Amino acid sequence: MTVDPELIEAGNQAVAAGDADSLSGWVNAALAAKATYDRRLRALADAVASYEAEFGEITAEEMATQQRADRQSAVVVRGRQAKQTRQTRQTKPAKRTAAAAKRPGRGAA
Repeated sequence: MTVDPELIEAGNQAVAAGDADSLSGWVNAALAAKATYDRRLRALADAVASYEAEFGEITAEEMATQQRADRQSAVVVRGRQAKQTRQTRQTKPAKRTAAAAKRPGRGAA
């Protein structure tokens, strides 16, 4: 097996910092993470294929519509929230998730 020198150095730094017990352990953890990632990606692709087989192909327009809806209902946890236009504030109040409503100091929605 051949490994890029930069990756060997990163592994050695992880060991020196106490983030891994050994270089072999660090490599093993990286390979396990990659295998898990690949398995989840395949499962997602299978789920999308199954959905599209039943309901038809997901269009770019549908994805853009969903992306806008997701951004509008997102809860900002750091940084600044994008400015809303007057029309947006008047016509679309922000949706609160059940988890957000349960947070201390947030009160019920």
